Amino acid sequence: MEAAEKKQQSSWHAPIGRLYRKMLGIPGYRFWLLLLGAPVNLIVLAVWLARRGSGGYAQLRAAVLQELKASGVEKELRTEFARQLADKQRFFKQQPSEAETKREVDQRVEERLRAKADEITAERARGGNVPRNDYAATFEALIANPVFAAIAFVIGFPMVILMLLYSNAYSKYIFERLLMTLFVVVGVSALVFTILNLSPMNPAANILGETATAEQIDRFNQIYGLDRPYLVQLWDNIRGVMTLDLGKSFAGNEDVASTIMRKFPVTLMLASFSLVLALLVALPIGILSAARRNSWLDYSFMFIALIGLSIPNFWQGLVFILGFSIKLGWLPATYTPGNVLSFIMPVIVLGTGLTAAVARMTRSSTLEVMNEDYILTAKAKGLGRRTVLMKHTVRNALIPIVTVVGLQFGAMLGGAAITEKVFNISGLGSYIVDKQFVPDIPAVMGGVVYTAIAISLVNVIIDVLYAFIDPRIRTKMKQY
Repeated sequence: MEAAEKKQQSSWHAPIGRLYRKMLGIPGYRFWLLLLGAPVNLIVLAVWLARRGSGGYAQLRAAVLQELKASGVEKELRTEFARQLADKQRFFKQQPSEAETKREVDQRVEERLRAKADEITAERARGGNVPRNDYAATFEALIANPVFAAIAFVIGFPMVILMLLYSNAYSKYIFERLLMTLFVVVGVSALVFTILNLSPMNPAANILGETATAEQIDRFNQIYGLDRPYLVQLWDNIRGVMTLDLGKSFAGNEDVASTIMRKFPVTLMLASFSLVLALLVALPIGILSAARRNSWLDYSFMFIALIGLSIPNFWQGLVFILGFSIKLGWLPATYTPGNVLSFIMPVIVLGTGLTAAVARMTRSSTLEVMNEDYILTAKAKGLGRRTVLMKHTVRNALIPIVTVVGLQFGAMLGGAAITEKVFNISGLGSYIVDKQFVPDIPAVMGGVVYTAIAISLVNVIIDVLYAFIDPRIRTKMKQY
């Protein structure tokens, strides 16, 4: 019993060492592992350098290297590399000196010998139970010491957090996609600012008016930093985006971040209600059309869906206003905060296209799964039609449906401006449209960045849903 407890206590560090070694083998994670754990890695590096020339593994490697040189491998490599280098020089018509040629050949031979020696040494070490003495092995040996482990936890806490994120497949999956979101936001910010900067429109002249003097325009540009070099302005804008300090708008001198925080929830609520409406209508229609393929229900539903895809939002909105507001008087023509009835028509108009797209994708995806062999097997086992349809067919058809829903929802967040304009909704879309003709760079940048963040987060949620829906994706996640 005591032996088992000692073995358990002595092996607690093994998973940490294996995890550290695995992360060192991945270039992206290696950089952040070494950077975030710099104090710990400096200690490990010092110990490794001190021990590198000693120990059984180092002696075995030296013996293997000597053996390779004595076996004639070095001579063969030198002849081969000299021939390859001569062919390359003749092809590119180069005439380097003999000293340069010899130095390059020697360098290549040395690199190949070291790589081959490392490979043979590792193989012999595994067979002869010789402990490794590389950098990762030094960390594994040090982390087994409770004192070093405690010190490493304190001074290398950011590295510990990174290792914890990597150790779990789901947290690693989410973390990598959030990191990609960060790069997407920076890229979108740089692209939008560049386009606005290249715009022929002059913000100062548009805001101050035609009667503005040259001195007033120069003063405006100095106040808002528009007279500075392009790269300086770009850096300031990206830094403001990363710190959520979007500055003041050119028109009205209002705080951009505060204004967007007031307007974005309206757009998000409009898109979310439209999404819920679309799912409630489209999923049953798509499943029923697939189950009753080539019936009058199928043709009717898909014809209506095709019409829904073809109707422009602005035209549908105007027809709704003329019919339900002006003629019938059932619903308000414009949006009023706090009035639920004024939100009905915008939600239906914005959700029409999504409903049609999801319904058609649900039908096609369900029909595709219906022809799979495992569906025929389920039917052959005597399962009921409803059980086969809901438990096996629809569940396996969700991946493309979820993809379409995610893409369309992101498009609604960015494309709600037309609906907002038709129904006089003071949301983020209409705010960006109003500001881009100035162009009010801080306001447009802020609106686009918030939209990009929202769309990126939606894509992260979709990726996570993939893992929960498809077990194959979960298995693949755990392999890396």
